[in-house]
Amino acid sequence: MRESGGRGQGPGRGAGGAGSQGGPGAARRTPGGPGRTGRQGGSARSEGSGRPASPDNPPRQPRKRPDPLDLPFGPDDDPRARPSRDDDRPRGRAGAQSRDTGPRTPGGRDDDRPRRTSAERDDDGRSRRTSAERDDAGRSRRAPGERDDERLRGRVQDQDDRRTLREGRPGETRSRGRQDDDARARGDRAGDGRAGDGRAADGRARGGRDDDGRARGRQDDGPARRTRPGERDRVPPRRPADGPRGPRGGDVPPPRGPGRRPPAPPRPPKPPLVLRLGSPRRRVNIGLIGMTFVLSIFAGRLIQMQGLDSKVYEAAAVDQRQHVETIPAKRGSITDAGGHDLAVTVEARELSIDPSKITDAGVRAKIAKVLAQQLGKSEQDMAAKLARTDTRYQRLASDVDPLVASRLLQASIPALNAKKTYRRLYPAGDLAGSLIGFVGDEGKGLIGIERTSNKVLAGRDGRQRVETGRDGQRIPMTSSQRTAPVNGQDVRLTIDRDVQWAAQKSVADQVKKSGADSGTVIVMDVRTAQIVAMANAPELDLGNWRSAPASSQINKAAADVFEPGSTNKVITAAAALEAGMVTPDTVFEVPDRIKCYDQVLRDAHAHAAESMTFRQAMAESSNVATVMAARKVGSARLYAMLKAFGFGSTPGGGVPGAEAGLLPDYRKWSGSQSCTVAYGQGVSVTALQMASVYQTIANGGVKIEPQIVAGATDASGHFVPAAPGKQTRVVSETTAKEITTMLESAVGEEGTGHLAAIPGYRVAGKTGTANRYDAGLGRYDGYTASFVGFAPADDPRLVVLSVLQNPKNGHFGGQLAAPVFKDVMTFAIKSKKIPPTGSSAPPVRTRAGE
Repeated sequence: MRESGGRGQGPGRGAGGAGSQGGPGAARRTPGGPGRTGRQGGSARSEGSGRPASPDNPPRQPRKRPDPLDLPFGPDDDPRARPSRDDDRPRGRAGAQSRDTGPRTPGGRDDDRPRRTSAERDDDGRSRRTSAERDDAGRSRRAPGERDDERLRGRVQDQDDRRTLREGRPGETRSRGRQDDDARARGDRAGDGRAGDGRAADGRARGGRDDDGRARGRQDDGPARRTRPGERDRVPPRRPADGPRGPRGGDVPPPRGPGRRPPAPPRPPKPPLVLRLGSPRRRVNIGLIGMTFVLSIFAGRLIQMQGLDSKVYEAAAVDQRQHVETIPAKRGSITDAGGHDLAVTVEARELSIDPSKITDAGVRAKIAKVLAQQLGKSEQDMAAKLARTDTRYQRLASDVDPLVASRLLQASIPALNAKKTYRRLYPAGDLAGSLIGFVGDEGKGLIGIERTSNKVLAGRDGRQRVETGRDGQRIPMTSSQRTAPVNGQDVRLTIDRDVQWAAQKSVADQVKKSGADSGTVIVMDVRTAQIVAMANAPELDLGNWRSAPASSQINKAAADVFEPGSTNKVITAAAALEAGMVTPDTVFEVPDRIKCYDQVLRDAHAHAAESMTFRQAMAESSNVATVMAARKVGSARLYAMLKAFGFGSTPGGGVPGAEAGLLPDYRKWSGSQSCTVAYGQGVSVTALQMASVYQTIANGGVKIEPQIVAGATDASGHFVPAAPGKQTRVVSETTAKEITTMLESAVGEEGTGHLAAIPGYRVAGKTGTANRYDAGLGRYDGYTASFVGFAPADDPRLVVLSVLQNPKNGHFGGQLAAPVFKDVMTFAIKSKKIPPTGSSAPPVRTRAGE
């Protein structure tokens, strides 16, 4: 067995015992002062003086405290983190028992080294087992007592190491350098076991008191401590002494034999630590964290766009790329009763331009001049549209002829576009202009039949969804959805264009001749109440409706109200006959004037009081005789008869612009109004309403709702007639015939309407002259002259009404309106091929006493 003395930092190395606490023969060094001898299986200590310092035994350097800025992720070449190498271990058998796993500090202490974990101690144990296997022969020669003592000391020392690690006191940690020296000392003294045993016994005798506590600790901890494989060969560090120790066994170091190796040269001093202000690894980690955060934001946005909101963005992209184009439906035509076109739709072009593509002012001026010439527009309007360079679309015209549009496109006008559309044409010009109406720029009817029948005429526009690029050009080979348009249906009116032309010409001539403000003519079929002609003068020119005055756009035949005058006397006669108060032969003593409350009412012509039959009074249009008959009827019955004939209510049948007129309640009539209403003053009607009254008389007392629309074509182009007008009996057939004979007398030679007589035909009618109320002036001013009748009187087929408003050259209806009636009725019965009946008027009593 080898024995070695401990090496101290004092004057030299003393001869110690054969072992230390961590193994046989090892001695520990104490910081400063004489060394302390090891023990051989006992608790005694040997005192000895230290060995002087020499090159082989340099003095220990002061311990350096750990650098507070030395972070755990420093460079890999930190000497404290470098693993142990076999070259650093002492050679020989003592080296196999050493626990040194890393470089020692110059002072021989390991206080500056980091504490090792259990895994590092296990690695040391495995490396020491490898060295111990090479020295199995030497250990086998040890006595059994020594091996038991070594195992006991190893267990105690391991317990001290664990306690030191738990308490965290660096001053109590034994350096590995001293453990290596102790191991070499044990190897040097292994050959002199007896001497070591003696010194060990002496040390136990002297150090028994100090080791009593440790012995008791070993006894307490021993049963719980189990020696792991390889731990019995380890040399655990011993706790430093509380004070300086004496020499370990003597003042002279043990002699070295010829076969012993010299001590290892001192290791170079540890290089000074460099203060590091930053770590690349920290910067890299922070950079990675930042990049991860930024990438996570992008990833979240990507997930939102591609996953959560993908449908939203897809829809937005489709909206930007896809556009819906309207395919206009062709508007239906308006024809007369014979199918002749009164309004048609033809193909046209809508021209538009992009002003932003024309930046040069001189070029804009030239283009504006060309466009104005070709489109019939003013040059100022074209220049104003071209000057709006901040826009990309300006519509120039919407009803351009295709030939004109083709010429403009060939003129190489920049940014000019043409779109297929339709335009409305009115081949008949002003024929029934205010009745037919016109279509606006948006393709919707604004007045007349175009407005009232717009749903039937317009049809339904188609739609086409296409994908277009940035410049609005359609992208080829892309999907498109097309809904075909449904063209409008043709509307057929009851108007006969020939009769309409004759009516317009006749009334226009009379308006011009009489100096009247306006005139109206209505021709109606007695049997169906279909309107054959509805003329106004002046009439609206549909080819130039934009510049026409607003008054010409009103269908005066259905919208203008006026006081009918004497034409209203047939209703008073019907009420009196229906009530049985009078008969056509009833005789009245008729003066030329009559007082009605605070008013004095007069006949049109002064005459002496005379006896008149009721038929004669109707023929001569006596106001006084009519008031006398109305007083027998009463205001309530008269009011009821007026309502039955349609006064105060709007006529049906789809006539555009029809008005209801004005019929106050009889309870609100003034004293004089109860008399004036009987001959057509104090009540207002339209020409259409008055024509309907005579159609009821001519039809045997049955009122039929007037009709202007004969029917319309269906989707296949077949004509579907309109439902007939509602029929209502107003008076009895007998009353109707009696009134007819009275009206026929009015057209006779002694009647006021003799200018309406038509040779060969029996005509029944009544003249009317009434004071005209001027709404603009707010008072009565001028007259309304009218005549209404039907023919043939014995078999009525047509009703014709003519009205002149505010004529200047005369004012009597028999003088101004009767000739218009005659002209229009004559033309109508010839156009409709209505033959005369060939009968003569029956003899009637026209005067009293006959």
